[in-house]
Amino acid sequence: MESIEKLKKTPAWSVLAPLLALALVVAKLAHALDLDGPALKTLASALLIGAVFASVRHAQAVGAKIGEPYGALVLALAVTCIEAGLIVTLMIADPERNATLARDSLFAVVMIVLNGLIGACLVIGDLRYRRVEFRLEGTTGALVTLATLAVLTLALPNVTTTTPGPNFSPPQLVMIAGAAFGLYLVFVFVQSVRHPLDFLSEADAGLDHAHAPDRSALSWSRTLVNFALLSASLAAVVLLAKSLTPALEGVVFAAGLPAAVIGVCVATLVLLPEVISALFAATRNETQTSLNLAIGSALASIGLTIPVVTASSLLLGAPLTLGLDRLNTSLLLLTLFVSTVTLGIGRATLLQGAVHLTIFFVFLGFTVFP
Repeated sequence: MESIEKLKKTPAWSVLAPLLALALVVAKLAHALDLDGPALKTLASALLIGAVFASVRHAQAVGAKIGEPYGALVLALAVTCIEAGLIVTLMIADPERNATLARDSLFAVVMIVLNGLIGACLVIGDLRYRRVEFRLEGTTGALVTLATLAVLTLALPNVTTTTPGPNFSPPQLVMIAGAAFGLYLVFVFVQSVRHPLDFLSEADAGLDHAHAPDRSALSWSRTLVNFALLSASLAAVVLLAKSLTPALEGVVFAAGLPAAVIGVCVATLVLLPEVISALFAATRNETQTSLNLAIGSALASIGLTIPVVTASSLLLGAPLTLGLDRLNTSLLLLTLFVSTVTLGIGRATLLQGAVHLTIFFVFLGFTVFP
């Protein structure tokens, strides 16, 4: 999270991006504008990305004021609103075609985080500082939680017998959604309240409370403004993405690409702010921060999106397929095994980073050419 001093200021772009995005959506709904033209599509895409960054920025400001563990939940809820909103919107638009969208996007989140992002952070850290170190206690705990959520939601549906195929029955869906949500809340409690030092680097863990940020520097009036802008940003992202999705689907299917590519696009959009933050942390030799951002974003994605998507599926009667096929299940298990080895000794080198990046590029290749 950014420093208190930076969060005291509200950049102009973080206000203009969501407001302009909402204005574009209103103009489209009023039939004053048509987003079919390439120029307006480009503008809408830029505003969409800007609104995503704005939502994270305002969520950080609100979270900094209310403190932990609620601050972490605000940011996680903001990211989840974006992802779940996109998935549910697409499920409503075409339930049959998008029955696997939640699975594809969540699997893409895991692969992007554990292979692409962590691999890139390890390579950057090794090339710049020759040695990458991190805390075992917090990192392994977060990885164990993510591995459990990923297997329960993406692999377990393939071996249940109540329903045919890679699907959970309604009672099973409710059970898994409850387990995912409960486990994520436990993780947030442990990270923010019970054992916060386990998630700090050795240097940061040695700081005393006198160095803690002064939350009183953020006024409640500014926090309310940030909350209003956060709400506007989330609404802009979901509504604008809904308008642009048919164009994205048209490009994907016209090119003969699998539907899973759409899931990768959704995951990339949702993770973009955290990816950039983690990479910048890696350039500053803050590997622990990079790992916290990476794994934490994946945990929030699964732990909070699954309950929302499950509730939507049951209420709307829309089909929901969560089980991976054999190819992607193999990639998931390989990823979890390699991640356990990489993050299990408290330090890593260029070689481990290269291994993770190799798996990531193989994942992208098989997504396009299954």
